Amino acid sequence: MVTITPPPLSLYVHIPWCVQKCPYCDFNSHAQKGEIPQAQYIDALLEDLDIDLKRYQISPSARPLTSIFIGGGTPSLIEPQNIGRLLDGIKQRINFSDNIEVTMEANPGTVEAERFAQYVVAGVTRISIGVQSFEQEKLLTLGRIHGKQEALTAAKLAHTIGLNSFNLDLMHGLPNQSPQQAIDDLKMAIELNPPHLSWYQLTIEPNTSFYSKPPVLPDDDDLWDIFEKGHELLSEAGYTQYETSGYSKAGYQCQHNLNYWRYGDYLGIGCGAHGKLSFEDGTITRTVKVKHPRGYLDLTKEYLSDESQVSQEERPFEFFMNRFRLLESCPKQEFVSRTGLPLDAINTPVLEAINLGYLEESEDHWQITQKGKLFLNDLLALFV
Repeated sequence: MVTITPPPLSLYVHIPWCVQKCPYCDFNSHAQKGEIPQAQYIDALLEDLDIDLKRYQISPSARPLTSIFIGGGTPSLIEPQNIGRLLDGIKQRINFSDNIEVTMEANPGTVEAERFAQYVVAGVTRISIGVQSFEQEKLLTLGRIHGKQEALTAAKLAHTIGLNSFNLDLMHGLPNQSPQQAIDDLKMAIELNPPHLSWYQLTIEPNTSFYSKPPVLPDDDDLWDIFEKGHELLSEAGYTQYETSGYSKAGYQCQHNLNYWRYGDYLGIGCGAHGKLSFEDGTITRTVKVKHPRGYLDLTKEYLSDESQVSQEERPFEFFMNRFRLLESCPKQEFVSRTGLPLDAINTPVLEAINLGYLEESEDHWQITQKGKLFLNDLLALFV
């Protein structure tokens, strides 16, 4: 009989509105037209949560939330008092674990930055600031509405308002960006001394403006030079790479992301939000909520758009697709407890991965190798 030990539980909250849609963005975001129905949307989020807790029989005390991530879109378009009402409402419905991490994404525009301290009072413990670049020309190309000075001000302010941590989002491999420009951006971010830095390469995704009108991007040699030099700078500055694009000072890894990549569980509420829930009977359920704000706020419809079960055949690939984003070793028992499958279910692909030099194995753990990171798609294909 397949059984699962339910892993830690997180909550993802999606805020779908932005001032304008960025040309590289494939997230479920919608350009703001008129006033955002903030109060109505908070009410809907809390009702969405009520329905999920009842539908999936989640005990508020047995499975407390270990983290909350408010993403978007641009969550910092929501007034601090409404973020406070949202977090208070969530806490009334499900217990918070000790030292819960509550992250909110924010744009470094002046209005949002001035409200950072109010978000802390509302219950936010960690802010992720979407800087992307410090160069004005690149910001315009990316469709960002802030400038360099606003980004600098927001980062400096984040040090002073009582947050447990904050993150800077920075991109490289931008249109017509030279390696030196990319490294200068990174040096400026490092000087701001954030506890956490998400440093990731721009990729062109379907259903974006950049996809329909592709810009000129740096070639592979330049991208490799940027990564090698940037990784060296980050290491020298005391940052450790703990996942594909995540660097942090000691003790400041994003707990919400760690739960994702360790194949933990998460409820997803809000427009287009995804969720994953595991149950002791061996079931793993994935959920997707109604994508468009009009549909989500339509009181005649359900919030749930799609629900599916993860089959036993799909679980090895799903587990390792997430787990191998992390550079830490993977306990073998974690695979068993979170997929409900025995280790002998993956004997063949694991042995092949070891023979190919993608994995190393000890009695209790697997460790992805440098070669495994470089050929990650080939490694994951073994588990399909």
